[in-house]
Amino acid sequence: MSAAGRPVAAGDRGPGHRTLRLTPGRLSLRVRPRPLAVTLLLALLAAGSGALALTRDGLVPPAEVLGALLGAGSEQAAFVVLELRLPRVALGLVVGAALGGAGALFQQLSRNPLGSPDIVGFNSGAATGALLVLLHGDAAYVAAGAAGGGLATAVVVQLLARRGSFRGNRLILAGIAVGSLLASVNAYLLTRAALDHAQSAQLWLIGSLGSTERHQILPAALALAALLLAALPTVRRLDLLEMGDEAAGGLGIPAGRTRALVLLIAVGLSAVAVSVAGPIVFVALCAPQLARRLSRGTGTGLLPAAAMGALLLSASDLVAVTLPTAGPLPVGVVTGALGGVYLAWLLGRRRRS
Repeated sequence: MSAAGRPVAAGDRGPGHRTLRLTPGRLSLRVRPRPLAVTLLLALLAAGSGALALTRDGLVPPAEVLGALLGAGSEQAAFVVLELRLPRVALGLVVGAALGGAGALFQQLSRNPLGSPDIVGFNSGAATGALLVLLHGDAAYVAAGAAGGGLATAVVVQLLARRGSFRGNRLILAGIAVGSLLASVNAYLLTRAALDHAQSAQLWLIGSLGSTERHQILPAALALAALLLAALPTVRRLDLLEMGDEAAGGLGIPAGRTRALVLLIAVGLSAVAVSVAGPIVFVALCAPQLARRLSRGTGTGLLPAAAMGALLLSASDLVAVTLPTAGPLPVGVVTGALGGVYLAWLLGRRRRS
């Protein structure tokens, strides 16, 4: 769709992109070759990381892994691959993509590279909602608790950052304040819980894929796909808001409605990740920036960020399960270390510039 709101013919070119008409009516798709190539490459690397995780310790040879995936392997190989490892790998890819997409939307919404859901408190809010369900309710409603907690946090942060129109440093400061408060609430909930519930909840708060079950994969994947599809039509409008609300309004783009819709989608993506794996940190912060540097693109970069998030989390989980530690290492520990390295690099880069 052109900036004036009329369809663009198939094959029309702009700077660095090609626009394809999908229907004879109003629907068209802007395709940028480099970001598309980067997205496909990152998706292949993420799949390769998952394949390595299936054969990580040599217990099941690669040929038997392939046979198990095709339904022709031994019972032992099928159990190890299909029941123990594949659900964890698949859910890691889904959660990583959800975090990367949420980070891209939050950063474009706030126009700040620190505007990720774990920095500005949304993951903490989703964790509070999920903890309340885990400790005092039915575990089947953890996803609903995470979504409700994240949405309530988004409303509070938006009210606190209202003067800043939900962008800039005011949003970051409001989010950090609310996130710190919710971290204290989460700690209090753990102190009031039974010992066995508190131990499992504490592991979940770090962020872990170790307790993945097969029935979790399909709902999370469907929710991810639905939210990404819902985000794609709004990304172009969100990018145009960089021109200013008045200029975007002149093109027929409602600024407030667009931001509210993007916020809902971003909170939904965060809730998908938190509800099944806990508040895994720093993937949503790092993935959009790394993807943007690879694709050299402007704007939100939703799909490259989602692919980068899937790669980061899949590779981090592979590191977590292969490190020679005394027991299973939660993936949140590895992503936390990765985030520390990323922030140190970001500070060094800012100082040099």
